[in-house]
Amino acid sequence: MATLTLSGRTALAAALASQTLHFAWGVGDAAWDDKPVPELVDATALLSEVGRRLITEVRFVTEDAAGEVVVPTGRYRISADPTRHLLLRIAFEFGDAAASVIREVAVFAGTRTKPDLPAGQRYFTPDQMVAPGTLVALERITPIHRSPATRETFEHVISL
Repeated sequence: MATLTLSGRTALAAALASQTLHFAWGVGDAAWDDKPVPELVDATALLSEVGRRLITEVRFVTEDAAGEVVVPTGRYRISADPTRHLLLRIAFEFGDAAASVIREVAVFAGTRTKPDLPAGQRYFTPDQMVAPGTLVALERITPIHRSPATRETFEHVISL
């Protein structure tokens, strides 16, 4: 079997960065609160999606022990050149999924929404999608109890 090289991984990251990406969240399963369940590599959807937001900030980053980008998997710094690591920043609005308990998040590429939605709409509920797209990354998280008084933000690094 051939080895996927670092330059090949960088090319894949650049191809992913050029796509329209959405960050989805869902309520998952309340049983996960007591006993975490690992993500499945063959998953194609969230267990119970409540909505998704267009990702508007995608940047290349490189590993750096003193980097300004800090995520659970390490520290990174912004790179002007393509790398195999993509930083995704997402800011949900106060009213997005208000009163939901979020237990799972994911990145999707190629989501298609209904054509009759308002121009400029960036948050979509499952009933507003024609096709969900391809699940790129999935994470089960410590539950977030949503409140319309809080604006949830996420920073994720996807490494290829």
